[in-house]
This record gives sequence, C-alpha cells and structure tokens, in this order.
Amino acid sequence: MFQTIEVDRANLTIMGVEFTDLETLESTANALGSNMFEGYKPTPKGIEIIRDYVLGQISIGELVKFAKEKAYV
Repeated sequence: MFQTIEVDRANLTIMGVEFTDLETLESTANALGSNMFEGYKPTPKGIEIIRDYVLGQISIGELVKFAKEKAYV
C-alpha cells in the first residue's frame, strides 16, 4: 500500500524532522522514497538517522548498526 509522508519544503521538515537546507532535505526525501518503494515505513527517528548519514554525521557502519538494531522505530 502506498504511504505518503509530510514534506514541508518551506519550513525544511519531513514528518516534523528539521533540516538546515533544502539540498539535504531533498537528498533525504529521495533516499526515503527509494527505501519506501522497498517496503520501509518511515518514522521521525528513522528520518533523523538518514538525515545524519546524508550529512556525514554518522558512518555507513553506524547506519547498518542502527538498521540491524531497528533503532529507527
């Protein structure tokens, strides 16, 4: 089933998660869309994790660890 998420480009938020710039918001939204196509159901915590990865604040190893732990729920 198709699920929509709230993307507010004017206020730079996705599901209430704040972004510092439009480029990062759009990169994260694209990553979310790809993952949602594969069945991922986004949560605000998951969006924060993806945003932080896009910004280089967490490594790919940390991203994988969070995914295995289901920290995004």
